[in-house]
Amino acid sequence: MTYRIAINGYGRIGRCVLRALYEHGFRESLELVAVNDIAGFPAMVHLTKYDSIYGRFSLPVSLDGETMAIGNDRVRLLNEPDMDRLPWKLLDIDLVLECTGLCTTRSDAARHLAAGAGRVLLSYPGPADVDRTVVRGVNHGQVSPNDRIVSNASCTSNCLIPVLKTIDDAFGIECGQVTTIHAAMHDQPVGDSYHHADPRRMRAAERSIVPVDTHLGSGVARVLPGFEGKIEAIAVRIPSVSVSAMDITLLAGKAVSAPDANRALMEAAGGHLAGILGVNTEPLVSCDFQRDTRSAVIEASLTRAAGGRLVKLYAWFDNEWAYAVRMCETAAAMRGI
Repeated sequence: MTYRIAINGYGRIGRCVLRALYEHGFRESLELVAVNDIAGFPAMVHLTKYDSIYGRFSLPVSLDGETMAIGNDRVRLLNEPDMDRLPWKLLDIDLVLECTGLCTTRSDAARHLAAGAGRVLLSYPGPADVDRTVVRGVNHGQVSPNDRIVSNASCTSNCLIPVLKTIDDAFGIECGQVTTIHAAMHDQPVGDSYHHADPRRMRAAERSIVPVDTHLGSGVARVLPGFEGKIEAIAVRIPSVSVSAMDITLLAGKAVSAPDANRALMEAAGGHLAGILGVNTEPLVSCDFQRDTRSAVIEASLTRAAGGRLVKLYAWFDNEWAYAVRMCETAAAMRGI
């Protein structure tokens, strides 16, 4: 029996989730029943078919009244801005994939439950009082039947936390500092604009490296409580449309060399973190990791060690595609819980 899901919010992540569902084999366990967004139906269908980063969708897509046809499937389209009026009970929705970024409190997310959905999976960190924050490969096995509002953390948390856990298990970590080098996002304009409260995000995305706020350090502690106060993070946005990177500097608990660190990461990537963590040994650049489904790919040639215990790592991640696959994996796992 398939798990009946709906996507609320059909922006970059919502559309990537839909594509990942069909292109990575999740359709057998997840049935997409409905998509809700304030955009017009023709626009929703058009941006499902065509994507400036990932190209044309692999399946035929068309609009039939209030239905989007995807291959042999029919997906109900909704234009309901009021979450309290969403027809989740009528549509018998087991799980809402909440991709608007607007449910910033538990009570906001709970409105999906009140509308009749069985559970909610947030595509962003969400409030501190969600039932569970999940990072695949680290704590996904902790999700219980009582967890009705679950966060899939952020794309940056999904990149960093498996790496931290691997190094901590092998060498211990006393503290660390991380810089996220993130591709430009939809909240940045093509030209200078008044659209954002942050003056830096008013500036043209393709003209500058833009420092932005990040809560990655606190996000780590949600999943790995032992790291409370140990990780600080900063972030910049760069003039690139796809694939991000992370510069990770850690003070290990014992002596570690660059080969030692790479060896530990390779062992994890070939074992319990297969499909989540990778290690690259070829001379590649960021665009080579577009559509890579792994949460983090360590650039082995850039691993450095100094002073006996200081280690620097560099990780690539497709901040949209890999995260969308993680969303589908978590949704499929919740089906059986």
